[in-house]
Amino acid sequence: MSVVIVIPARYASTRFPGKPLVRLRGPDGVARSLIERTWRAGMAVTGADRVVVATDDDRIAAEARGFGADVAMTSPDRANGTERCAEALESLGDVEIVVNLQGDAPLTPAWFIEDLVAGLRADPGAGVATPVLRCNGATLDALRADRREGRVGGTTAVFGAGNRALYFSKEVVPYCEAPGGPDDPTPVFHHVGVYAYRPEALRLYTSLPAGPLEGLEGLEQLRFLEHGHPILCVEVEARGAEFWELNNPEDVARIERMLERRVGS
Repeated sequence: MSVVIVIPARYASTRFPGKPLVRLRGPDGVARSLIERTWRAGMAVTGADRVVVATDDDRIAAEARGFGADVAMTSPDRANGTERCAEALESLGDVEIVVNLQGDAPLTPAWFIEDLVAGLRADPGAGVATPVLRCNGATLDALRADRREGRVGGTTAVFGAGNRALYFSKEVVPYCEAPGGPDDPTPVFHHVGVYAYRPEALRLYTSLPAGPLEGLEGLEQLRFLEHGHPILCVEVEARGAEFWELNNPEDVARIERMLERRVGS
């Protein structure tokens, strides 16, 4: 049974149109598109049988084929990446797990996805799983700075018994006092924008109507929670790697600095 990583990508982002094609310069001086850097992150995952870019845009498709990616063309009517993954699933054949690696997450370490797949496999009661990363003081400060300055940045997660998600928000939750040092752990978990689904969960998702919380937060995973379907949160370890997603134009320089600090990027 196979594990397929699908990278959903659209051109018409509300906050950052054309985002998948923005160039990110690495420490070697080479500028690669965001979608290529994310694809390279997916290709580094041990145990993934295939990595596919799913898009409705000919410009993104041409870029992806140019660096050697498999491409699945999907309908422009898809509301989010999960719906795009569900459409792509129908052309993937016999698949055990579909991983949705968001196209704006080039810093996703391979072990985040490897641990996520292992966590879903170990929990037969879960149909969908997503990674969460405990924030240190520096990351929590960065999340709070985005909110103070009116930017919609990273997402946080809270979860309860059995690591079942209680809520995801673009606000910083739960409330906590200011952190100590930049490396000190905090009670806040950064939601890593990756999902692993069993095929039946993906097909279920497309049969569910979007709920009000999904619309307010702009978070596709809330559709599962609003209809009473659990999401397994799999805690992952940073192992010294910095993680951030490209949500706004201001994030380009931040991610390039993080790439500069990574060996072999």
